[in-house]
Amino acid sequence: MMQKYFSEFKIETTIAIIIVGTIFFSILLNWFLKRFIKKSLINHHRDLTGYLFLKHILTALVYAIGFAFALVQIPEFKIVGHSLLAGAGVISLIAGLASQQALSNIMSGILIVVFKPFRINDKITLRGSFTGTVEDINLRQVVIRDFENNRIIIPNSVISSDLIVNAHIGEEKCCKLIDIGIGYSSNIERALDIMKEEVGNHPLHIDNRTTEDIENNVPLVIARVTALGDSDVNLRVWAWAKDSSDGYVLYCDLLQSIKNRFDNEGIEIPFPQRTITYSKNNENN
Repeated sequence: MMQKYFSEFKIETTIAIIIVGTIFFSILLNWFLKRFIKKSLINHHRDLTGYLFLKHILTALVYAIGFAFALVQIPEFKIVGHSLLAGAGVISLIAGLASQQALSNIMSGILIVVFKPFRINDKITLRGSFTGTVEDINLRQVVIRDFENNRIIIPNSVISSDLIVNAHIGEEKCCKLIDIGIGYSSNIERALDIMKEEVGNHPLHIDNRTTEDIENNVPLVIARVTALGDSDVNLRVWAWAKDSSDGYVLYCDLLQSIKNRFDNEGIEIPFPQRTITYSKNNENN
């Protein structure tokens, strides 16, 4: 009786030590990897995507090995534990225990890291409505921080098959199209000049012309009439910024400054108007 009790106590103690050791080693590994990422990558402005994903994989692997060692201590589960430690049948065991969706998320996460449609700190837009900065890519999901500091959690299998607009692939320069309609009685040439002046004077606007464009006297800012609408003349000016963040500020500032200039110089921006007529019967009532 005492021998059985001592044997069970020994098994429970060993399992507890393994669990504590696994947690401690996982914390130590995460601390080391974060320190390595900060010193070797962030300070040198390198891509973090693959390293952060590797950190998640190593952490999961540590817990899997710790779980396997814990199983080995229980006689009834020795076969499963040895299979995990030896690596035999790992894939079939995971497939049996995990759902198809979980496996799809893991595989999609690996493909995202390998082919890099987006990376950590990239600004992306999903489905034309969700825009934010990629904060993390782990084994299950992608975490995006929007402009209101909310976190958008998207499963890897969903985002890998979705339409994504990435503002950081290739050139980071951003072109903002500013469309404004003016009245038919307004001076079109003066309106175009105002739009070009406001764009050219903004501190965030950059010169996107090539050397050949400059030699051919291509203007710094281009503005054109794009359409003749039912009630207005549509004007467009092209404004360039060094990245999408500056582009958003540039766009908002120019809307305000162009509107103020139009008001000061008597250029009308039409807006819908309604005329209401009252009949005499309604007046008598």
